[in-house]
Amino acid sequence: MADKNNILYLFDRPTEPIFIGKGDENVSFDVPTEYLIDRYKPLASDIQTRFPGGKTVPVTKLSSIPDLSIPLGLKRDKPFSLFNTSHSKMAAKLIEILMNVKSYDELLSLSVYCRDRINPYMFTYALSVALIHRPDTRNLRLPSHSEMFPSLYMDSSVFARAREESAVVQAGSRTPIEIPHDYSANNLDAEHRISYFREDIGINLHHWHWHLVYPFDGPLSIVNKNRRGELFFYMHQQIIARYNMERLSNNMNRVVRLTNWDQPIEEGYFPKLDNILANRVWPSRPVNAVLQNISREVEQITFDIEDLVRWRDRIFNAIHSGFIINTAGQQVRLTETDGIDILGNLIEASILSQNPNFYGSLHNNGHNAIAYIHDPDNRFLENYGVMGDSATAMRDPIFYRWHAYIDDIFQEYKATIPSYNVQNLNFDNVTVQSVEVTATGLPRNEFATFWQQSDTDLSRGLDFLPRGSIFARFTHLQHAPFNYKIVVENNGNQRIGTVRIFLAPKFDERGLPFLFREQRKLFVELDKFSTSLRRGRNEIVRRSIESSVTIPHEITYRNQGSNRPAANSDAAPMFNFCGCGWPQNMLIAKGSPEGFQCQLFVMVSNGEIDQVANAQGDGQTCDDASSYCGILNSRYPDSRSMGYPFDRTPRDGVVTLQQFLTTNMVVQDVRIRFTNRTVAPLQNATVNRPTGASANNNQRN
Repeated sequence: MADKNNILYLFDRPTEPIFIGKGDENVSFDVPTEYLIDRYKPLASDIQTRFPGGKTVPVTKLSSIPDLSIPLGLKRDKPFSLFNTSHSKMAAKLIEILMNVKSYDELLSLSVYCRDRINPYMFTYALSVALIHRPDTRNLRLPSHSEMFPSLYMDSSVFARAREESAVVQAGSRTPIEIPHDYSANNLDAEHRISYFREDIGINLHHWHWHLVYPFDGPLSIVNKNRRGELFFYMHQQIIARYNMERLSNNMNRVVRLTNWDQPIEEGYFPKLDNILANRVWPSRPVNAVLQNISREVEQITFDIEDLVRWRDRIFNAIHSGFIINTAGQQVRLTETDGIDILGNLIEASILSQNPNFYGSLHNNGHNAIAYIHDPDNRFLENYGVMGDSATAMRDPIFYRWHAYIDDIFQEYKATIPSYNVQNLNFDNVTVQSVEVTATGLPRNEFATFWQQSDTDLSRGLDFLPRGSIFARFTHLQHAPFNYKIVVENNGNQRIGTVRIFLAPKFDERGLPFLFREQRKLFVELDKFSTSLRRGRNEIVRRSIESSVTIPHEITYRNQGSNRPAANSDAAPMFNFCGCGWPQNMLIAKGSPEGFQCQLFVMVSNGEIDQVANAQGDGQTCDDASSYCGILNSRYPDSRSMGYPFDRTPRDGVVTLQQFLTTNMVVQDVRIRFTNRTVAPLQNATVNRPTGASANNNQRN
């Protein structure tokens, strides 16, 4: 039986030809001569002699090759963007072709044929989507996108040093290349104060992986996941809430929505990234750039800013009238339960949009308008900026201004549906008496944050270099692990409760306590889990690392080492799906040296109402990040609206958080205290991984 892991070697060194050995074992594919591209077919015999390889993977020649004319429409050296409709259609067609192949052996053969012909970014994306969703490949362990294309995630100066280290120093003796903290700007730019958040590798990986699991174009069976449109709203709403907490932690105002599309954009961004495929640097956006009509005929992207205005107005009209118009001219009600899902797919402009011609592509073309702001008519032959790629968009301050605006549209809809009354919120005979946060060596109800260094292997993405691991060392935010201790009194029979834990800043920019109407939009979800409540007093202890929002640190920055489940284990498919998730090290905001004041909210809701029938789908479960990423092949595991109980405007008479509370809720004042120290990388079992001291006291601004 074929080793299905062999197909993963196709992700190794994406721009090297298929016949060059892959991985540290120098694995080679037995490529039929007919599969070689025209440039190499005359050299077939010479290639076999020059690149003999080690382990050989047999490749069965297909009797016929499917029509690849659509995905072949993008040249290999051109940038690929899912926000470009023509590119997304090409990728969707390739995904469809890969999904329709009957067997794994045929999938491997077709993938080998495609690899040197299809644009590498598109190929990697389409094959990743197919492997995650095909029943015969779900157990495979996808490599991290930052390993395949490290140039999307870190300072371009790293790679010259990496090439020197790889060429001169033997594997096993190489030292990590440290990525400087201040490589994209300095503190003369106020926005640089939170670059640690925007440019965090784990956060950008989360955004890329979420769009991998929830593509907006492709086979309907892949795109049409349960409550997909609502999850688009909620995941991005939570990003904005987390970003605002970071801003308040750094004495900055909350993000300002991008509303005036004819005014200069104050924020500039200079990414310092290289586009390896195009052999160019990523374009920058200078301060005070202005959005203009886009006319990029080569990329088939043409629209006016007035189109965005028209689509926006139609969406607002739909919200205020309570219905949209579908392609058949029929009214589709925006109901209390389904309205947010309909709007999510319509605003993002996924293929699930019920009238794409009328409501347009507001979200995606907003990204495009910003991504091409430096060269809207292609007169300078410049590629798109970082807003044009889901792997890089979150680096740019304008991403948050744009998505704050998109979120405001969703909030407009939420204001039209009934507020939660006490009955909607209460859990009869259940009282949450207290919650406290504990961590070793810390005062009660205090979170501790600091800097930590981690290493990531670049070798998979460095083409035409000697084999062997070579690491980049980057610095990221981290927090001390902690526990919640929740005391619940159940005066009824034994029952199931859902524990919902949120955190929000207590004071606004002026130092005044938040009113609930604004504070509710700043609550970030920390955890959600079911628990059995026996009659009487219940003490619930929950560890921070068990969060339903995050994925473990080892998964975010994974190398293909011992921290991953075996390919044939039941855990492997969930591992890939749960590669989608907020990084555990970014669960808690940075805070401040004096202790950033927040309010920890805990609610226990009625688990019988919360439960979803068939929520485990085919029996596979996913404990990581289900709040943001759902469950593999299953319905979303919570019947309540995403963000409940903070997703709607408050009931009459509620002005403060305290007035919002019912007996099954409790609030605890907490502090997030930041210490400006740096902890060295943890030792890891990965082969050839350099070791470091357990900690040091390096200071960083």
